[in-house]
Amino acid sequence: MRWLGRWLLRGFVGFAAVSLVAFAVDWTVYKLRGSPHSSVAVSRFMEIPLKGQQTEYDFLGTANVSCAVALFPQDGQDPCWHLRRNPNQWENVGAPQY
Repeated sequence: MRWLGRWLLRGFVGFAAVSLVAFAVDWTVYKLRGSPHSSVAVSRFMEIPLKGQQTEYDFLGTANVSCAVALFPQDGQDPCWHLRRNPNQWENVGAPQY
């Protein structure tokens, strides 16, 4: 059983190292390319909870959202590939106050 713990620890450390290197390379390429940005058309929806365990869904319209041309989020913006694959954004209002 001890060998299983060692292999799990090695796997975790290896995964963490690969992830760190991938992010560092992505950040470096992003900065060398001059922090490229783009925009993606996104449909926005709002989810509003009502009385009696019911929910109302409202369409807020479409908006162009700025995104980073990178693998990972950079400068506080989502990557463009993620917004293109998920073009619907939901806003949750929260529970009603009675």
